[in-house]
Amino acid sequence: MSAPEQTETGPEQDEMPPIQQGPTPAARARRARIAAASLLMAAAAVVLALRLASRSSVLVVGVYGLLLILCGGVIELSRRGRTRLGTYLLAAGLTAALLMDGFVLS
Repeated sequence: MSAPEQTETGPEQDEMPPIQQGPTPAARARRARIAAASLLMAAAAVVLALRLASRSSVLVVGVYGLLLILCGGVIELSRRGRTRLGTYLLAAGLTAALLMDGFVLS
C-alpha cells in the first residue's frame, strides 16, 4: 500500500473570512435615523411648549404638531428599513416647518 495522498489546500481554503460582529451598516443607518428623528421630535416638543406658553398663532402650533407626527412616521419607516425615504421626509418636513414658522410669525 502506498502512503496516503496529501492534498494541498490553497490559501482560499485555509483562510476563513472574518466573522462580522456588531451591527451591519444598514442597522447602523437605521439606528442613526431613529436617533436623529427622536432628537428632532424632542426639540419640536420643546419649541411647541414655548410657542404655547407665548400664545402664538394656532398655525404655528399646528406646524409643530405636524412635525411631531412626521418624526414619529420617520421613526417607524426607519424601523422597517426605509431609511432613505425617512431621511428625505425628515429633511423636507424640517425645512417646511422652519419656513412656515418664519412665514407665519412675520
